[in-house]
Amino acid sequence: MDGDYERLYRETAPSVVSVYREAGRRGAGSGFVYDADHVLTNEHVVRGSDSVDVRYANAAWTTGVVVGSDSYTDLAVVQVPDRPADADPLTVADGDAAPTPGRPVAALGNPLGLDGSITTGVVSGVNRSMPTSGGFAVPDVVQTDAPIDRGNSGGPLVSAADDGYPVVGVNRAKSGDSVGFAVSARVIAAVVPALIAEGRYRHASLGVETVDVTPRVATANGLDTPRGVVVVGNRDGTTPLRGSRGTRRVRGTRVPVGGDVVVGFAGHDVRSHEELTRLLLTDATPGESVGLTVVRNGHERDLTVTPTERPVTRRDRERAAGDATTIPVE
Repeated sequence: MDGDYERLYRETAPSVVSVYREAGRRGAGSGFVYDADHVLTNEHVVRGSDSVDVRYANAAWTTGVVVGSDSYTDLAVVQVPDRPADADPLTVADGDAAPTPGRPVAALGNPLGLDGSITTGVVSGVNRSMPTSGGFAVPDVVQTDAPIDRGNSGGPLVSAADDGYPVVGVNRAKSGDSVGFAVSARVIAAVVPALIAEGRYRHASLGVETVDVTPRVATANGLDTPRGVVVVGNRDGTTPLRGSRGTRRVRGTRVPVGGDVVVGFAGHDVRSHEELTRLLLTDATPGESVGLTVVRNGHERDLTVTPTERPVTRRDRERAAGDATTIPVE
């Protein structure tokens, strides 16, 4: 099955749709049939709209209602009536099994208004933190070299190496000639059911700022190995985590010293800021206690923290739209 793209296209393309937004600046993106009643797309594709026009691959049109959206993960769900018989829901890959780098994939959608397009490539990396303008980042992103262009937003990134051609990501952005990004199946599994049931997803926040423990940071803080993330600031004081007390110059670079180093979260090892961000999304709920393991003053200790709910501000929404890949419709 590896690389059987003609068969992949025949089996998946009828379930890929165009999504047209009328509110604000008119725009068009892509999406795909998620279940019997819903289409999944990007939040920035439908932003500001209560309803959108949806066109299926067989040229049938319908009007869909936006029932849930989340700017932090750039996902949105549209409820649609009268789904065509050949537009079957696409299977989303098991969220607990990230695709392996090197796995062949196909990106489907409507780039530059060219309906029913397919581009191919491989998974270039996983568990990426996808930066957007203003410093915002979407966690647990799949990186691919499959071309993703304006209008591809919201379309599926599909595995060509697995039975049923499961969706491994929702296409979102292009960052270079050979670097595209898609919101992962693990994030889809965590967020989309809540969008359908409640219209939103409640994100957990520790209220702290962290940076990766590099070799220089490890040296400055007396750590044996560079692992985890060091807390550099506690924004709201709602957790027992301690921020750094200052900086120290190590081999010409100033690095934070004295803050707690988070090395475990909810029973999982934390090796980077990207991992902590992903675990907050998938393994934490606002208001529910969770275990942390930190290194403080050279000694490892366990803490219990209660994450708060991360608010969605206008600035956050603007940041999340920083790399939007819809196309304008005049």
